[in-house]
Amino acid sequence: MALTAQKICATIRALILGQLLSLCLCGTGVSSQLLTNRNVNAPAAQSFVSYFLLCFVYCVYLAGKSDEKGLVHVLRKRGWRYLILAIVDVEANYMIVKAYQYTNLTSVQILDCATIPTVLLLSWLFLSVRYLPVHIIGVAICLVGISCVIWADAFGDKGALGGSNKVIGDVLCLAGAILYAICNVAEEFLVKHHSRTEYLGMLGVFGSIVAGIQTAVFERDALSQIVWDGSTIFYFCLFAISMFIFYSLVTVVLQKTSALMFNLSTLTADFYSLLFGMFLFKDKFSPLYLLSFVICVIGSIVYSLEETQMRESDEPRRLCSCLFGGFCCGDRCFGDGSSTEGSIDVNSLSISWYRRCERAPLKTKVQLDYFSV
Repeated sequence: MALTAQKICATIRALILGQLLSLCLCGTGVSSQLLTNRNVNAPAAQSFVSYFLLCFVYCVYLAGKSDEKGLVHVLRKRGWRYLILAIVDVEANYMIVKAYQYTNLTSVQILDCATIPTVLLLSWLFLSVRYLPVHIIGVAICLVGISCVIWADAFGDKGALGGSNKVIGDVLCLAGAILYAICNVAEEFLVKHHSRTEYLGMLGVFGSIVAGIQTAVFERDALSQIVWDGSTIFYFCLFAISMFIFYSLVTVVLQKTSALMFNLSTLTADFYSLLFGMFLFKDKFSPLYLLSFVICVIGSIVYSLEETQMRESDEPRRLCSCLFGGFCCGDRCFGDGSSTEGSIDVNSLSISWYRRCERAPLKTKVQLDYFSV
């Protein structure tokens, strides 16, 4: 594992971009909390503003093209895909915001932990990604870091108290985590096979339609009761702008790296949210929050140190049988020829115990650096 200067610089840039994403997520969380404190409970309406902004900016660019990358051609060829993805994305955002009405901060923060293993599984199943032991270690370190935040909340003032129906809230959190994972993996596939502008424009179009219908059907009464003063409008705009920047940067991250690395990088959003909560909402600060931030950054660095590999199209999905013995021989089990003898063929569910593992170079690699050249 040679640490070249280029890889170190790319890892640093990756971490910086990840923290920008975390700050955007923090902006959405803080603005949502401020709106909730003003008795504004319209999650679909909040999402509609951000989707409309995406539509206004990126669809204008697509509409100006008349070739196969133009708006009309994309709608005809792939419009149904973006419609399905927009529905999933809108409902994921809706469920997470709605969960705050039923449960507490601790339960919602489990969303981060539930999304990561789901993305790991979906990327392995549908994007043909191979994960090496260093990637699993990086994920495990990040999960330890986020567990520090959950531990601090569970034994602090914001622990197990609060929430009108925790069962409903926890179900909403879990469902939102699964939907977020589906969105991340699908988004990674689309931005790598098409363009960032196409994805953002189509998400803006269909997201505005879905969120608009949901707002008109379910949130008309809530919107009529809102006092539209300067502060409320500012918080709505803060949420929309934060989401717009977040979605725009996410496509850069997913185009250069993976959905899993994106989720690992944004774990620190909880730390930033807690900092804002301490100053804006008078929440108490715990040293475990700072420890969580440091551990999550370390986990992201560990994950970035090695590259993931892509499975060949005609190669079956396999699990290394060494894992069942409590260790792993790494890429020796996933090379050419006899090096796959000791693996578990997931497609056919047949197990052939290995006789030997010969180290062989992998054919195709995917850079995990955000700005790899």
